[in-house]
Amino acid sequence: MSSQKRVRIGKFIERPNRFLARVEIDGQIEEVFVPNPGRMYELMIPGKQVFIRDNPEPHRKTSFDMIGVHHDGVLISLDSNLPNRFMRNLLETNQLPYFTGYTKVIPEPRAYGGRFDFLLEGENNRVFIEVKSCTLVVNRRVLFPDAPTTRGARHMKHLAHALTSGDVNDAAAVFVIQRPDADIFSPHDGNDPEFGDALREAHKQGVRIIPLLTKVVDWNLELVKRIPFDLGPLKEKYFE
Repeated sequence: MSSQKRVRIGKFIERPNRFLARVEIDGQIEEVFVPNPGRMYELMIPGKQVFIRDNPEPHRKTSFDMIGVHHDGVLISLDSNLPNRFMRNLLETNQLPYFTGYTKVIPEPRAYGGRFDFLLEGENNRVFIEVKSCTLVVNRRVLFPDAPTTRGARHMKHLAHALTSGDVNDAAAVFVIQRPDADIFSPHDGNDPEFGDALREAHKQGVRIIPLLTKVVDWNLELVKRIPFDLGPLKEKYFE
């Protein structure tokens, strides 16, 4: 890694808004960009050890990105853009056994007035894939979302529609867990019951749910394994 993109350790101070944090780096308080709109209340605790990457690009308000945090002895990626890059690499190199029979990977295909993350196409195969980034784990259970997401519920409904209308012959919601310390995935009904209902209905209509556990290696994600899911509903609410 070049010196311009070096990663260093800082101490989290506060997060005045979704995309900005104040971090102590080398004894100085710096404003850093947070590339993740999630609430992450369980991670954004004053005094936490965080990882900052230099990003001195022009036309930016800050010169740093906060890309990771140490929490309960676990290194967690905070970059919500990383799961899509992780998935694209695995799909383009045919490393995911859950998807076969395709020859083309199309990122961000247009559909129903919006976009999905990927469309896979083969001779007799069309697959829509929506990717979601997960960082919230409670008692080794991954919960998504950590904040209400109308957009997420809409994506699940559109996946189901695509499948039942015959626009595609397969559809999947892939939940990329940016930490390795979980055993099972569930929708976070206590925080967003609309998303949970949409995910359960999509599953009933045939949309596949694929939670993928990962670990951070050289600030990229490396696949650990696929984990099971429990669609609940679970009524507990965490980090309102």
